[in-house]
Amino acid sequence: MIAELKEKILNGENITREEAVSLIHAPLGELCTSANEIRQKFCGNVFDMCTIINGKSGCCSENCKYCAQSSRSKARHEEYPLLDTKEIVERALYNYERGVLRFSIVCSGKKLSDSEVDSLCESIREIKKACPISVCVSAGLLDENNFRKLKDAGVTRVHNNLETSRRFFPEICTTHTFDDKLKTIIAAKNAGLEVCSGGIMGIGETMDDRIDMALTLRELGIKSVPVNILNPIIGTPLESYKIMTDIEAARIVAIFRFIIPNAQIRLAGGRGLLSDMGKTLLLSGANAAISGDMLTTSGVSVENDMKTTKELGFIVKFKEKEIVSAGV
Repeated sequence: MIAELKEKILNGENITREEAVSLIHAPLGELCTSANEIRQKFCGNVFDMCTIINGKSGCCSENCKYCAQSSRSKARHEEYPLLDTKEIVERALYNYERGVLRFSIVCSGKKLSDSEVDSLCESIREIKKACPISVCVSAGLLDENNFRKLKDAGVTRVHNNLETSRRFFPEICTTHTFDDKLKTIIAAKNAGLEVCSGGIMGIGETMDDRIDMALTLRELGIKSVPVNILNPIIGTPLESYKIMTDIEAARIVAIFRFIIPNAQIRLAGGRGLLSDMGKTLLLSGANAAISGDMLTTSGVSVENDMKTTKELGFIVKFKEKEIVSAGV
């Protein structure tokens, strides 16, 4: 069955929901090996790395159960308004000088105000004057007009996670809807921006929910898909949830590769909780990562990711150069 579905994908066809669900109980070793072959066929060995900055922290009106910054969280975290231009530019330069080619400014809250968007645009223009690093933003449920402002300032990609499936979304958040997410993603695409969108695994959803989310992302044409693993932060409603196993995470990544064969499957928050910090997932179809610290938790360092991906034979995008090692 795995071989048949792999050949179907390699021949340019999409698998159906029923076929994706059939992979839930497929032999893991063969599944991951086949997912890696699909990745090599459609994406080669190029590895995409980005870093993020917590551009605005805390005081969020939304009630997402997993988030330390949400209105229903009692977790301790920093609270501050949108960072000034000087600090944002300095952080962008710091990452560029370490070799990182993509830098994302992530802001808490349902959405930035019009004045905050204008301030962020000024920071982005200054980044583009200082260095050629690609800039992404995560600014909430903005409209097309504000996305156009960001694009004109130099933004190339917007991040807006679906988080989970349509079915399960109301179990995680009730202050905005799944359709609000879809509307925002479509507005960003209409403004001419790329979109990075994925979800959080281990928040109570089923494997079917994960598959449904991935199918929605495929329908939307998303080509950068972050796979976050829940870090059960004390003080959040999900603080008692178990940390996901390496095996379950590998199956998720492999199935996502079968569903969206030409995407950047991006390891994101929580992978530092895995026993090998996600190395197994890089042999299961993943080919991108958010490196460095996350928003309110520590991550995996840029240097460690550079070392690991090089060992596995990836071609790492690194400033104007490429770091290359022997093939996998």
